[in-house]
Amino acid sequence: MTSAALAIGLSLALSSGGVSAQTPAKGSPDHVKAVTSAVDGTMIRANTATSKDWPTTGLDYAETRFSRLNQITADNVKNLGLAWTYPLESSRGVEATPLVVDGIMYVTASWSVVHAIDARTGKRLWSYDPKVNREKGYKGCCDVVNRGVALWKGKVFVGVYDGRLVALDAVTGKVAWEKDTLIDKEHSYTITGAPRVFNGKVLIGNGGAEYGARGYVTAYDAETGNQAWRWFAVPGDPSKPFEDESMAAAAKTWDPSAKYWINGGGGTVWDTITFDPELNMVYIGTGNGSPWNRNKRSPSGGDNLYLASLVALNADTGKYIWHYQETPGDNWDYTSTQPMILADISIDGAPRKVILHAPKNGFFFVIDRTNGKFISAKNFVDVNWATGYDANGRPVENPDARSDKPFDSIPGPYGAHNWHPMSFNPQTGLVYLPAQNVPVRVVADKDWTHNANVPGRPHAGLGWNIAFNFDAAPPSSKPFGRLLAWDPVKQKEAWRAEYVSPWNGGTLTTAGNLVFQGTADGRFVAYNATTGEKLWEKPVGSGVVAGASTFMIDGKQYVSIAVGWGGVYGIMQRATETQSPGTVYTYVLDGKAPPPAFLKYQTEGLLAGVPYDPKHVGEGTLLYLSNCVFCHGVPGVDKGGNVRNLGYVPKDTIANLKDFVFKGPFRDKGMPDFTGRLKEEDIPKLQAFIQGTADAIRPK
Repeated sequence: MTSAALAIGLSLALSSGGVSAQTPAKGSPDHVKAVTSAVDGTMIRANTATSKDWPTTGLDYAETRFSRLNQITADNVKNLGLAWTYPLESSRGVEATPLVVDGIMYVTASWSVVHAIDARTGKRLWSYDPKVNREKGYKGCCDVVNRGVALWKGKVFVGVYDGRLVALDAVTGKVAWEKDTLIDKEHSYTITGAPRVFNGKVLIGNGGAEYGARGYVTAYDAETGNQAWRWFAVPGDPSKPFEDESMAAAAKTWDPSAKYWINGGGGTVWDTITFDPELNMVYIGTGNGSPWNRNKRSPSGGDNLYLASLVALNADTGKYIWHYQETPGDNWDYTSTQPMILADISIDGAPRKVILHAPKNGFFFVIDRTNGKFISAKNFVDVNWATGYDANGRPVENPDARSDKPFDSIPGPYGAHNWHPMSFNPQTGLVYLPAQNVPVRVVADKDWTHNANVPGRPHAGLGWNIAFNFDAAPPSSKPFGRLLAWDPVKQKEAWRAEYVSPWNGGTLTTAGNLVFQGTADGRFVAYNATTGEKLWEKPVGSGVVAGASTFMIDGKQYVSIAVGWGGVYGIMQRATETQSPGTVYTYVLDGKAPPPAFLKYQTEGLLAGVPYDPKHVGEGTLLYLSNCVFCHGVPGVDKGGNVRNLGYVPKDTIANLKDFVFKGPFRDKGMPDFTGRLKEEDIPKLQAFIQGTADAIRPK
């Protein structure tokens, strides 16, 4: 063959499908474009059968977080080792589950920063910082976190802390479109949840019920960003036309005498959004009442629809279909925004399409997802606000739970289960559920009025409106954290793992008969899904709150977890003596990569030597409750989380407190500027409380 003929032959071979010419290099822009452009409803449903990729936050539309991958098993998980780590360059909470499509990973850090990573190597492809004003971190109750992104047809969607929804080009990270999702700027709305994309529409909700927000969920066209529909979770001002029939019906369950709409009503849709493509229904979970105290929100009572509810909407139009209210007339911050799972299970010998849900209130619910009918509910932790649910699906309440007397609600406002995702393994029939209790004793604030910044009211200086105060007497309930394996058919615990602290991470379960979970005390652990036997663990340097994902790359199964301690509990508490910046850890069988260095948590010893007048301690206590406690905790009593406890900072910091409170140096890290909120004469009072508390607990 002549050289010319050889060249022609090679050219023809390559043009007709030869690998070298047609297949872009893995991780190249052409490869990223090809694999992310293929993500749509068809791809997501097809991937459910293989679990090769992790294209949505819950893996599949049912959000089971059950992977059919079984290369890593209960027998060989002991050989799991580190493949690579990636620095997220963050010091606050990391709550996102990494999405992965053919080795291209997308994950978020705090402040809604998005990272695109080549999961074959752990190298950065790009990052996107939406430039949230760090001084506005106080506008959210629960850390400056983000629970991840959505993928659809070559775009990455992220909800930004300040209320924007942004579509990014999956290849470059450049902004394709951006929308402000907020209905007003008077209330402190935020976004911390992951968007979901169904039928070409991007759905996102908002947080802010503690601040007086009105809850809603909005759908936007994924291609253009144009608003498709919006559904409000609670009614607005009854003197104005209601948005739809569901709002007119809800208004009948509220007492208008207290003008609930001024304080928003609550019901914010800040996390779970799930989709059933067969029924074309979107399911949302709604948040707590605003304020928490129903006697102030709706004095004559009422269920206050649609607070603390599961709600089904038409995916195309947003029209209300049905609801089930898990906590009627919510009085305890018992949100229903916790992740839900769609499952097809057999109950009493008959197949049922159900929602499995474990909200804050401590009961595990099984609900018919075709019509919202109650099937069963059983408490998965001890509870004292109700004794159970009747046949109609209404709680049988403890009358003391609504009294104006001090009450240690069990579970407390942090919830028996918070946002940390649970998983469902159809092979074992079990749900793997992070359960907890964080004791909080509250008492009704009889003098509460909207937006009144009165010293002593919890976080009132930064906009909270809950109409409860914290009682001076300590709560009697005990804190705990545990992993529960729960049988939703028998409504019974199958096994449990106890932890040293509340606030442990979300779960992942696999066909390899495994459950993975990160812990508050800085471990990533694998259990036998059937028996609960602990099979493997590795230190990760910091408490873990997020859920893991698993995926295949070039024939190998990997497991990834994004680590970064935080959230509303993790701001001021911790269970580790080490800390590390936000980091993605990725594991593979026989991985040999070295772990990053862990740092000892910075403390200066118990604060001493700041001069103060003991007469100022009382006033300083009230000022501290209204402005500081939800970030810094109680000085010297709490250990400090991703924000330092003021009982363990250098003496000069507290001695010069004015320089930190007014236009201080930590504004770029999320500390508010208290100019206009506090007065200069308040500073000695705060110093007295901080140093006085440290002195009071100092060992004699």
